[in-house]
Amino acid sequence: MDLIISADRIRTLADADEAATAVAIRGGRIAAVGTREDVSRWRGPATRVVDLGAATVTPGLIDAHIHPVLGAQLTRGVALSGLDLDGVRRELAVHAATVEPDAWVLGWGLDPNVVRGRTLTAADIDDVLGGRPALIRLFDGHSALASSRALEVAGVDGPRAFDQRSEVVCGSDGRPTGLLLESAAIALVDDAVPTPTVGELAERTYETLNRMAALGITAAHALEHAPQASAVYDLIEAEGELPVRLRCSPWVQPGTSERDWEAVAALQGTGGRRWHVRGAKLFIDGTVDNGTAWLTEPDTLGESMSPYWPDPEEYSRAIAWFDAHDLPTTTHAIGDQGVRFVLQALERTRGRARHRIEHVETIPDDLVDAFATLPVTASMQPTHCTDYTAPDGSDNWSTRLGPLRAARGWRIRDLRDAGVRVALGSDWPIADFDPRGILAAAQLRRRGGAPERVPLQPDQAITARMALEGYTTHAAWSVGEEGEAGTIEVGKRADLTAFAVDPLHAPPDELVEAPIILTVADGAVTHERTESVR
Repeated sequence: MDLIISADRIRTLADADEAATAVAIRGGRIAAVGTREDVSRWRGPATRVVDLGAATVTPGLIDAHIHPVLGAQLTRGVALSGLDLDGVRRELAVHAATVEPDAWVLGWGLDPNVVRGRTLTAADIDDVLGGRPALIRLFDGHSALASSRALEVAGVDGPRAFDQRSEVVCGSDGRPTGLLLESAAIALVDDAVPTPTVGELAERTYETLNRMAALGITAAHALEHAPQASAVYDLIEAEGELPVRLRCSPWVQPGTSERDWEAVAALQGTGGRRWHVRGAKLFIDGTVDNGTAWLTEPDTLGESMSPYWPDPEEYSRAIAWFDAHDLPTTTHAIGDQGVRFVLQALERTRGRARHRIEHVETIPDDLVDAFATLPVTASMQPTHCTDYTAPDGSDNWSTRLGPLRAARGWRIRDLRDAGVRVALGSDWPIADFDPRGILAAAQLRRRGGAPERVPLQPDQAITARMALEGYTTHAAWSVGEEGEAGTIEVGKRADLTAFAVDPLHAPPDELVEAPIILTVADGAVTHERTESVR
């Protein structure tokens, strides 16, 4: 054996008895599952034996939705999460003073709730930038605020037409306000921002993945494959090892043709030691917060009534093509009509490939039932609910939807009770990737470690086991890897996460601060805490 790990509890998620206290690893695979009494029989002269004492070992955690390379690009500049408008302006002013007079000011995580009763405009930030161009990403990742100087540098002086549901928001005078909705509009300004080198992106990506490993994440579904992604991962592996195994799904956008889809198909299976391309990522709508979700009825501002694909049937043709070629897909669908359309499109396929739907933020009862009739996974992010909405409904998301649709938000428990598989994740950099906080939020329907907070739709809270399954068995099944990952069983990949507490029994408010003792990916230790647990 290469490595033997023992602990007071090993939650295999494959055996109801859960009597195991030791796991043996050889060649990156689980070679044996047993008890501490088996260790002396398993070990060889070169075997490393690690006894974790009172720790609890689980299958390796899988974040079902991250953007590693895109996130490395988007998180350049100043972090603005959690700040009010005065705080945003102050942080931008401080950051602007540190760069050259003509350099770009970048920021991310801006909350649209910093202004109430209106939308953000360039006037909210122009006067603190010292004349510098600025591009500030809003927290939803689907909108951005450009300063007046940035619009001038990029040559954006009026509305534009796009192949997708994007918009350069303009005032009554036809001039851009600074707000840019969806990727095509944002790209008009982003293309003028200096591009980081592959080396810079590799360094930032590695640092992020290393932090993920330190929090128990062994694998992640990278729902992107940006043009530089292959070079970034190759550079990391040329100098060392990816701390987290990545399954990368390239985007398929409106305006693409069968030739473009064939190019995505040709990428399938390419990769390196701990990363590979598999699947495709599509979008059927945008976000509630910026009025680009696809709802059955308009939001309270009369928006969110259009799909991301101007011709939604073209999306249906794309889904059918990928399914016919046994290529799994996942689709971003937030609004109720968007989710409905995707489910209907998937129902018409032959079901050759494994498909899932991302976000599923607001759905009525009939769509819970529709999910249950199909082998489709819901991929959801509990902290999008607990961190970005308010129990009194005063936040932008709830205000736009109104009380009825807001009360149908993030129906994880209803989906689970209906027999639907629900994979959990962060959507980093949209939300923090710490799985402890996400596991806690799924159980509490509020932020873990903040008992003073009022839960949001507490009837949608799930059990500790359901939450852990979302990060293990359901995440693995959602991409057809249930034979390789998700449980601790002989023959599967040796992906393990060791908690200082038992995540199935520890109070969620304690789980958020509980140390991760050990992380193992493909049989290799990617994180190790030196203090033992007794």
